[in-house]
Amino acid sequence: MLTGELRGKIDGVWNDFWSGGLANPLQVIEQITFLIFIKRLDEMQENEERKATTLRRKLERRIFPEGADARGEPYENLRWSRFKHFAGPEMFRIVDEHVFPFIRALNGDGGAYARHMRDARFQIPSAQLLAKVVDKLSQIEMGDRDTKGDVYEYMLVKIASAGQNGQFRTPRHIIALMVELMQPRPEDAICDPAAGTCGFLVAAGEYLRKHHSGLFRDAKLRAHFHERLFNGFDFDPTMLRIGAMNMALHGVENANVAYRDSLAEDHSEDAGRYSLVLANPPFAGSLDYETTAADLRQIVKTKKTELLFLALFLRLLKTGGRAAVIVPDGVLFGSSKAHKDLRRLLVEENKLEAVVKLPSGVFRPYAGVSTAILVFTRTGVGGTDHVWFYDVQADGWSLDDKRQPLLPAEKLGPTPETALEESEEEKNNLPDVLMRFEERDGAERERPRTAQSFCVPKADIAAAGYDLSLNRYREVEHEEVEHESPAAIIADLRRLEAEIAEGMTRLEEMVG
Repeated sequence: MLTGELRGKIDGVWNDFWSGGLANPLQVIEQITFLIFIKRLDEMQENEERKATTLRRKLERRIFPEGADARGEPYENLRWSRFKHFAGPEMFRIVDEHVFPFIRALNGDGGAYARHMRDARFQIPSAQLLAKVVDKLSQIEMGDRDTKGDVYEYMLVKIASAGQNGQFRTPRHIIALMVELMQPRPEDAICDPAAGTCGFLVAAGEYLRKHHSGLFRDAKLRAHFHERLFNGFDFDPTMLRIGAMNMALHGVENANVAYRDSLAEDHSEDAGRYSLVLANPPFAGSLDYETTAADLRQIVKTKKTELLFLALFLRLLKTGGRAAVIVPDGVLFGSSKAHKDLRRLLVEENKLEAVVKLPSGVFRPYAGVSTAILVFTRTGVGGTDHVWFYDVQADGWSLDDKRQPLLPAEKLGPTPETALEESEEEKNNLPDVLMRFEERDGAERERPRTAQSFCVPKADIAAAGYDLSLNRYREVEHEEVEHESPAAIIADLRRLEAEIAEGMTRLEEMVG
């Protein structure tokens, strides 16, 4: 958790960029990413130098070579700890003319994320701005993994709060819910084919550190964690750089974060490779049918990206592989042949486990689209028995454009630090989602369809044309009304009839 002082320092860096002429939040975070990378390279070499001094042996790994670069500048001057003491104009010259060409040429020498620095461009407009930012970043203590990760996550929040670029970031508590539902294992191979800032992969890594800390004492599992467990793809180089840095600062040194147009490229090499998919792919887009990967067109004939991504998830998962993915509501009840075919494929040929309906305000203020989380396992031979539905009414935050927290921080998210009072559960349903999900094969089977969660047999779903919208199966709870017995009602009617007859007789006597 970041302190107020640390948040203030980060806000100061951000404000300096804005007042210095960089108004695009993605451009700001990209330039900060480059600077953090440069600072990190120097820290890595300092660690190697300390190790060599302690063990009294030669430096095993040298990031900054001895001597000078092609332009005659000593490599020593390219190190953060050196140039941060230079005057503004000299610092600007060193970083622009020497440091950035150096990191572009690093390729894999500085870790996996160095690959994404090969087209890094220095876009800080003035020496004064550079000097301010370098000074403030030097004051931000990021000594441990938790702080580094939290600092970078806070910067990513500022992307989301800056306007149209918020689409790149799924709310952190929704990501946490999906990770908790899936419970990643140390042996998994996790993939997000629309990785963006790698939020799902980061959350999965933090889950493993918390619940399977022993994996780091096993050399094989530790190597798997750093090199093969996390796989993210995107076709936006800026997102790749940000995502790769996010993984590195969360302690994953060699994550496979790579350039790929997930819907256009053939997946023969990756087919059946992953045991877990976590994703929130782009919605409401259409592709040229001819440019769509042929192996996806064999699964579903459509140009809609949300359907193609579902087909992609099935293609990437190995048999027994699991997925938790966000889809727009249209996927659940769309009437086109492609919609129905894909839902039938999930229900009849694989194991569809859950449909978690999210509130329509989850992605506000950037989008008001209604969405749901689909949870399924790829089997290829069926396995769906019942499908569990849950209607999330509240996620802990206001569902308007302000998205303000409704509870204290320790009571937010799917696994709050402090237990919720009964009245607070109405403001944050996420812990209840986890609890009831665990009971989907037990007590949840007995819940009526008037409840917030319930199970629906596969036969009912097939009979409804594989419609997966929760409201298709929900029943309205009617208020119980007590009625008189038929005999009592008849007696009342006869009594009323007698009273009317008596009244008519009196009326006739008065008139006569």
